[in-house]
Amino acid sequence: MNLKKIFILFSLIFVFTYVNAEEYKSNYSENEFNVYSGMFDFSDDGKRATLVGVQHQNENLNRDTFFGNISPITGALITADNASYVYTGIQAQYKIGNLNITPSFTPGLYHEGDGKDLGHLVEFKSEVQISLDIFRDSELGFSYNHISNASLGDKNPGANSYMFNFLKSF
Repeated sequence: MNLKKIFILFSLIFVFTYVNAEEYKSNYSENEFNVYSGMFDFSDDGKRATLVGVQHQNENLNRDTFFGNISPITGALITADNASYVYTGIQAQYKIGNLNITPSFTPGLYHEGDGKDLGHLVEFKSEVQISLDIFRDSELGFSYNHISNASLGDKNPGANSYMFNFLKSF
């Protein structure tokens, strides 16, 4: 019974938040940059560290799909312990008035520096971001992500992070 309710809820979200790619392009600029800062691996007391990062989205490459409006993203982050992650992947964007919900999936390359050993060079980041339109071309948001190697390495500790985001379209 609960699975049926969840399916109905997600179906309604997809139906009512569907955005046409041409309409989306006409309302926004070609490039969006996301600058963020937060806490890397906040759930591990021994290896938590502050982080900063930047992400780029080329809005000319948006495509309408069964899952909504999808676009490619590319970015990088670095922690206070010199751990770094460079990634590229996809994100979907759903708008509900001034509220934006943006899930993403990005494979990438991780270097531990003096930070946490995540077990492999190749890592996968799953993220959800919630942001508010504050001006025509600007958003403020909050995001949560999990980085994991999907058991490609001998160990797979993963890392949970949260960030505060400022997004600007140019």
